[in-house]
Amino acid sequence: MALTVHVVAAFTDTLFKGNPAAIIILESWLSDELMQSIAIENNLSETAYVVKSGAEYDIRWFSPIMEIAFCGHATLAAASVLFGLDPDLQSVTFRAKAVGQIAANKLPEGFIAMDFPNRKPGRLDDLPEALLAGLSMRPQEVYVSDQAYFAVYEHEEDVLNISQDVEQIKRLYPRDVIVTAPGETTDFVSRYFWPASGGEEDPVTGSAHAGLAPLWADKLGRAELTAFQASKRGGHLRCRVEGERVVVAGQTVKYLEGVIFI
Repeated sequence: MALTVHVVAAFTDTLFKGNPAAIIILESWLSDELMQSIAIENNLSETAYVVKSGAEYDIRWFSPIMEIAFCGHATLAAASVLFGLDPDLQSVTFRAKAVGQIAANKLPEGFIAMDFPNRKPGRLDDLPEALLAGLSMRPQEVYVSDQAYFAVYEHEEDVLNISQDVEQIKRLYPRDVIVTAPGETTDFVSRYFWPASGGEEDPVTGSAHAGLAPLWADKLGRAELTAFQASKRGGHLRCRVEGERVVVAGQTVKYLEGVIFI
């Protein structure tokens, strides 16, 4: 069996930046074991598999470690692949078990906007010992969602300089850890640590901004925000909070198209 694979960097307009995802469009699902094996072999933050179902597309995401419930950057990459295959297409709708429908729409300047559920985190006062031990600097405050702990700092420099103790952060599974602060040239910055789920640090995490955007919208008093995820590769995002939904937009760059032989 031969499968076409597209590797697309998400949340960037520059090759070798952003977060690369492998996209495989299928006629029907492969076995979970095979999809996980391909994701391990690809060794990217996520490999996304897409199957057309009527007018919509079912989508599943696999890190090199496990299937992931919600992945933004690979959804952005998948939308860009579908738009590339059909230039007349202006929007696509994905379906995923954990988050329901995700609409993706073309915007000017190569941007694609994704419509996510609002996953605003709640304030947490009783901080887990592993969280405090796992971060090199104590946060000013902490919030929590089903996906992650959000450790908030005063300055962008704090986020850039912080280090993690991987073994302590692993103890927080199934939640990952986001560190975030106001930005100097964007509204906020963040980094994403997920050693138990995918890797030590994710380059750019679209799903995290379904929580980060409403958190910073409240703090800054506005619904439209710019964001930078300050990993080594780095990525830029535009966010807008619309009640129970959060729009997250970014650009993409295609790196590779090839064939996997199974």
